[in-house]
Amino acid sequence: MTSDAATFPPSKVRIAAAQYPLDQFATLDGCRDKLARWVGDAAQDGAELLVFPEYGAMEFAAPDAASAGDLAASLNAASDGMAVMETVYSSLARRHNVHILAASGPCRQHDGCFVNRSKLFAPSGVYAQQDKLMMTPFEIDWGISAGTKLRVFETKIGTIGIAICYDSEFPLLVRALCDAGADIILIPSCTEFMSGYTRVRTAALARALENGCVTVQSPTIGNALWSPAVDRNSGIAGIFVPSEHGFSETGILAEGVASRVGWVTATVDLAHLQQLRSSGEMRNKSDWMHQPGAGGTTVPVERCILR
Repeated sequence: MTSDAATFPPSKVRIAAAQYPLDQFATLDGCRDKLARWVGDAAQDGAELLVFPEYGAMEFAAPDAASAGDLAASLNAASDGMAVMETVYSSLARRHNVHILAASGPCRQHDGCFVNRSKLFAPSGVYAQQDKLMMTPFEIDWGISAGTKLRVFETKIGTIGIAICYDSEFPLLVRALCDAGADIILIPSCTEFMSGYTRVRTAALARALENGCVTVQSPTIGNALWSPAVDRNSGIAGIFVPSEHGFSETGILAEGVASRVGWVTATVDLAHLQQLRSSGEMRNKSDWMHQPGAGGTTVPVERCILR
């Protein structure tokens, strides 16, 4: 008798979220060496899913000294660097048998416009991509275009969705990913001030609660004054779940320390998480459609004047 157990995702997954500084290297070899160290450290700690931040790929523009200080030129240089570094991420994913969400960055399209693109690499070395859908004011100023498609990624460790930074602040986007089967939502972020980081963190906690899922925030941190795009960065990495007695009293499985470079890791029991959706203290995911206004209907609001 044969078992099909190997075809199903494992119950427990160890996740690592990067609290990532942007360094200025003289060559892309410096970027390669840094990534090799980071991935090696996380894999040695047993991580199976590694998450790098939004706009971490701007680091790839630094070796082009003539371009790094000019916004438009640095977007092009980072895009070129992302294409080169695909083989590095692919090789590291294969070597360490891990899944890697590569640092997102500007990806130049055939029409010359850019999208903000994340790439998820499997242990086989293959990858698929998710473009950011909701543009922030600074991205609009840069000329970054919005993506048009949401995707979920079926992997050996579970079904994964990606909500890049500002995307996470829009409940219907993440809800669509979870309705399509995502148990893990990756939220790479890049915010200048702690206020921006806090907005994304609040969204990550809310999306985990609403959907009974895991959310993983990975931010850029520290100063990168050589870059006009990502010169100042604030954030704390975190791994979040619904708050539930016996599972997580706070909804925070792991969270970093401000300004401290490194990985933040936690092991998530996805089977337990899925069980909570139907038999937990509260059942936000299954009760979603019971709320007035679900499904696009208009909620009537009465106006009462009290003076």
